[in-house]
Amino acid sequence: MRVYLGADHRGFALKEKLKPFLSAEGHEAEDLGNKILDSEDDYVDFAAKVAEEVERNPDSRGILICGSGAGVDIVANKFDGVRSVSASTPGEARAAREDDDVNVLALASDFLSQAEARDIVKTFLETSFKGEERHRRRIGKIAEIEKKN
Repeated sequence: MRVYLGADHRGFALKEKLKPFLSAEGHEAEDLGNKILDSEDDYVDFAAKVAEEVERNPDSRGILICGSGAGVDIVANKFDGVRSVSASTPGEARAAREDDDVNVLALASDFLSQAEARDIVKTFLETSFKGEERHRRRIGKIAEIEKKN
């Protein structure tokens, strides 16, 4: 699976550690930045790049990392067809994939260890959308809201 990665300076180290993990798991990881540690960068720029690619490539997934996970999550959810969640446990990632078909995962580098992040990412990438009618109906309603805005 193609996975787009993006992180600001606070998420940079965790992103760099996740790249080899993703490759070892058989995923095609594309790093959309930041490619250098720059304390003056803005999470918005990298979150937008990842969300744009996920919007263009519906079979892909995105992983965004900033200090709290909140900023990148907010940005990603501004894009049509992108459903992002900030998950702090594998259970949250599983529920969001199964019920809401989320395609972007936001991680909080300030609050997660590398091992915790790997477990969350693994769950996010391995969990399938259940596809039950009620879940499809709800996602359809979200799409209608996106069309209005």
